Order: sequence, then C-alpha cells, then structure tokens
Amino acid sequence: MTADEQTTSGVGFAPEEIDPALPTRAARLKWVIVVDRDLPAGRAVNAAVCVAAATSTAVTGLLGDDAVDADGGAHPGLPWAGCSVLAADAATLRAIRAKAASSAGCFVADMPAAAQRTRVYADYLATMKETAADDVEYCAVGVVGPRNRVDKIVGKLPLMP
Repeated sequence: MTADEQTTSGVGFAPEEIDPALPTRAARLKWVIVVDRDLPAGRAVNAAVCVAAATSTAVTGLLGDDAVDADGGAHPGLPWAGCSVLAADAATLRAIRAKAASSAGCFVADMPAAAQRTRVYADYLATMKETAADDVEYCAVGVVGPRNRVDKIVGKLPLMP
C-alpha cells in the first residue's frame, strides 16, 4: 500500500519524498489556505487554524519531525513543506473551492461560515445538513495538491495581510 492509499484524502507524501533539508518550493505538493479577506482578524485566524487542523490529520507526511531544543525541550513537528496563507474575496474563495474540489489529486478542507456562527458542533452539523451546497458561505479553504495545479487554482492571490 502506498502512502497515498494510506491517507483518508488520497493526497500525501510518501516517506521517500519527505526531505526537510530542501527548500519548501522543492516539495511535490503545495499547501495553501485562502481566507476571506473581509473577515475580522480573529475570525480569519480561527478559520485558517481550523482548516489547518483538518488538513494536517488528513494528508500523510505533511508534518515534519518534532524539534528538540538545546535544553531537551520538545516542540511538535510543523509543516516541513510550508503553507502559504492567502486572501481573497468571498466569490473568489467559492470559485477556488469549486476548482480544487473538482481537481484530481487535490485535498480540500473548508471552513463554512456556519461553523463560526454556532457554538455547538452538533448545531453546525444540523445547519450544514439543511444548507444547499450553492448556499454555503466559506471563511477559508485549504488546498493541498501538485504544485502546478494549486498554483493554477489560486492564481496570484496576495498573502493575507
């Protein structure tokens, strides 16, 4: 079984691809998180972190080894291949999600606005069950996939300010 078959998303790094000595641009897969540029800072950060959490558990090999400081203190592994956090308006965010979701070899994690409007996860699930796909508003969308494909999907979006 390959590393890709071991992930729930079908997207991931095989063990032999993981090389933390190389620059992030050398990685086969690229990870971006695109956040609604009109969200207040706290909600934008929350959306990006939630999308990152969902992505890190679904994409094999994304996180590097734990770091150990000179005093022996451990620091949990971070994304060795990097992650760019970009900004877009709501319409562009929706289009990016649609393009990524229909692109073979891409993993997509999203943060619907309904998740930030509810305080109980079961309420969020119930709200989503009643919301048509075309009516879902997004706070953030994360995409992991082949570098050239992700670049084409996100275009030249700016980094989140």
